[in-house]
Amino acid sequence: MSSHDLIRVLGARENNLKDVSIEIPKRGLTVFTGVSGSGKSSLVFGTIAAESQRLINETYSAFLQGFMPAQARPEVDVLEGLTTAIIVDQERMGADPRSTVGTATDANAMLRILFSRLGKPHVGSPNAFSFNTASVRASGVITVGEGKTVRQTFTRTGGMCPRCEGRGSVTDFDLTQLFDDSKSLAQGAILIPGYTVNSFFTVQVYMGSGHLDPDKPIREYTKAEMRDFLHHEPVRVKVNGVNVTYEGLIPKIGKSILSKDRESLQPQVRDFVDRAVIFTTCPDCGGSRLSEAARSSKINGISIADACAMQISDLAEWIRGVDEPSVAPLLAALRQILDSFATIGLGYLSLDRPSGTLSGGEAQRVKMIRHLGSSLTDITYVFDEPTAGLHPHDIARMNDLLLQLRDKGNTVLVVEHEPETIEIADHVVDLGPGAGAAGGAVCFEGTVEGLRASGTLTGRHLGDRAALKETVRPAAGALEIRGATTHNLRDVNVDIPLGVLVVITGVAGSGKSSLVHGSMPAGADVVLVGQGAIRGSRRSNPATYTGLLDPIRKAFAKANGVKPALFSANSEGACPNCNGAGVIYTDLAMMASVATICEECEGKRFEASVLEYHLGGRDISEVLAMPVTQAQEFFGTGEARTPAAHAILGRLADVGLGYLTLGQPLTTLSGGERQRLKLATHLADKGGIYVLDEPTTGLHLADVEHLLGLLDRLVDSGKSVIVVEHHLAVMAHADWIIDLGPGAGHDGGRIVFEGTPADLVAARSTLTGEHLAAYISP
Repeated sequence: MSSHDLIRVLGARENNLKDVSIEIPKRGLTVFTGVSGSGKSSLVFGTIAAESQRLINETYSAFLQGFMPAQARPEVDVLEGLTTAIIVDQERMGADPRSTVGTATDANAMLRILFSRLGKPHVGSPNAFSFNTASVRASGVITVGEGKTVRQTFTRTGGMCPRCEGRGSVTDFDLTQLFDDSKSLAQGAILIPGYTVNSFFTVQVYMGSGHLDPDKPIREYTKAEMRDFLHHEPVRVKVNGVNVTYEGLIPKIGKSILSKDRESLQPQVRDFVDRAVIFTTCPDCGGSRLSEAARSSKINGISIADACAMQISDLAEWIRGVDEPSVAPLLAALRQILDSFATIGLGYLSLDRPSGTLSGGEAQRVKMIRHLGSSLTDITYVFDEPTAGLHPHDIARMNDLLLQLRDKGNTVLVVEHEPETIEIADHVVDLGPGAGAAGGAVCFEGTVEGLRASGTLTGRHLGDRAALKETVRPAAGALEIRGATTHNLRDVNVDIPLGVLVVITGVAGSGKSSLVHGSMPAGADVVLVGQGAIRGSRRSNPATYTGLLDPIRKAFAKANGVKPALFSANSEGACPNCNGAGVIYTDLAMMASVATICEECEGKRFEASVLEYHLGGRDISEVLAMPVTQAQEFFGTGEARTPAAHAILGRLADVGLGYLTLGQPLTTLSGGERQRLKLATHLADKGGIYVLDEPTTGLHLADVEHLLGLLDRLVDSGKSVIVVEHHLAVMAHADWIIDLGPGAGHDGGRIVFEGTPADLVAARSTLTGEHLAAYISP
């Protein structure tokens, strides 16, 4: 094999990698394995893929590079033999309300062209069928040449529904949650978080604007006063000698609260939104987002709204029935995209499905669509756990797709934990031996057979099989769900046992998430731990995200008789030279920005005077450099004993994150680490029912056993645990299984089995039962 047939990596040191040197064969399928946090993503995404993309960007002119995201060269000595890398990761797709499966895959764009050519009656160009384009009409006088004026009229026909502005839903408010109409403004009538009587830029503006009587109870307002209070357009007023903007309460809430992403809101504000804001389907467009004109144009009796609402497998059949030679190339391209959805196991989706509602696995497969029919070869495709969210029945199909990409002459690099995908690899790279500082080294490199015999953690667990429990826990009541019709559910009635470990399973698209997310009874005491991304900047770390830093700051402040704010790198204690970042960032325009360690604080983030204060013989920077297990011991006994901090650290250790340092930036954590960090924050919630959405995502085979132990401890402590999961070891460990199906989309949405894992294996009446029977130990 010549050097041109290899990707050579020498001396990779990105994140926790320890001078890793490997040779990866091109035009083959290489799988990277190892425990979560061992360095797989740092090697594949942070080193190989990042450098490929950086080198491609450098081929553009400096002018164009100024508009591109600047990428620093990875910490590596030599990278040779790179080809163009295409990254297909699990990052959730944008949650913009106007982003749908159709807009994300260009299927909508093709449909719009099709209807603009063949739709009857003809209503306009493709823009006339776009819910992102509003209809506009304007006229005015323009100057042409030397003083000559011409009156012109400009019109643009868009497909946006004017009522909901292309969102498909309209916002209504429960006014009883906005204000107490028995009180006046001066008595604190407004109930919105942050709107206190003394708040100058909110309540004080309403009281001093001159539009409202601050001492008059709201229920006594006239119609004009109520309109001024709730809906007044923005105007400038003077309050206490200061010029401020006065506007109605509802548009003000829309701009200050509803315009933000829900997950980024503070908990009390998020609770307020859940109580006060009602999202209802737009009555004008019926949720289709489209104007009446766009909905009126049809092909063979089907409008574009009808087409986008169809299950994609049905839409593909309808497109095959459209025979018009004038648009033959367009129909062929549209058929290819829609058939790709079915090939990849997403035929159950519809094009009008909001992209923000897709799971991580679904989002990754949607991104694969555009690559399946590509004629390009000698590309490096990089996948991040492509089997995430897939039922065992669907994994074989995904494996076939990976092999198809390889057989076209491409290099396929896959970060994966699933044994079925590891076993089809041409080459395996196992990283470890542990996570974080204990990982970052290559433990094995070679064939799958060699991995099995290698004795590494992955090799030892590759052939793991689970045994069914000898006895299952008895239920202590039931959570009743009646008449569930969310998405594809077909009037489902089910009693979910409480006080036990319940696993809800079924093929992707069978209705599992619709059941647990969209059908829970109102008032159920539920704590939901989903797959949503963790939000945080490079200043965020496990200590700030979990709330651990608050008791630590208070303990330091009490021990030294100073303010807690001194022990925050984002507040008074921050190093003035780097503003608490620990590094100085130098922007070099189209070149990657350079980060250098701050000379003042030497990367410790705090000013020198703060580091003179100690707790238990350690300063705050030394505490943030501790791993969780060491910090748990530090805050558990002696002078530094802090029960609140010790409890949070215990939860982090429970989810297997004992090796993380308290001050490690969130941006350096792997996907599995982030999900477990989120789980740790929810372990303290007071809800009696925990709903976990695929908690094994990103977990190594060896870590699944640790997770099962955690779930057992939750149940034994009196909680009810409901897990949406595809991992067969979790199913085997369940007390009760609810299987949905039998297929996906309109072929699913029914309960096909309820009972113990042993009963499911004995019956073998469903796809899940067949796979579980083949998996368990004899």
